[in-house]
Amino acid sequence: MHNIKKLKIWNNSIDLCVDVYKALATMPNDEKYGLSFQIKRSAVSIPSNIAEGAGRDTNPQFNQFLNIAFGSSYELQTQLIISERLNFISKELNEPILNKLDEIQKMIYVFKENVKKNN
Repeated sequence: MHNIKKLKIWNNSIDLCVDVYKALATMPNDEKYGLSFQIKRSAVSIPSNIAEGAGRDTNPQFNQFLNIAFGSSYELQTQLIISERLNFISKELNEPILNKLDEIQKMIYVFKENVKKNN
């Protein structure tokens, strides 16, 4: 078991989630249950799966949840790009979020590899 409050990837993904929610405040209301809903689910899934994996007994179980978080990060990236292309989110709002997401993806990948090595 890991202390999630000490995991940098968990803390950074929480910050990312907050940034995403703030950016979505500018999204059209008719997207509240469409793309906006999917984006929020993907964003929340990243730190949630890191936390769930950290609470598991074995490194293979933790790695499985890191894989899910990793997949959710790419889902979020895709949805944010779609939102920008549809002009639901401005490039100025989206670019820093996508940059932060890119860093989180790198962190999750490296962390997954380290967890795998420690089996």
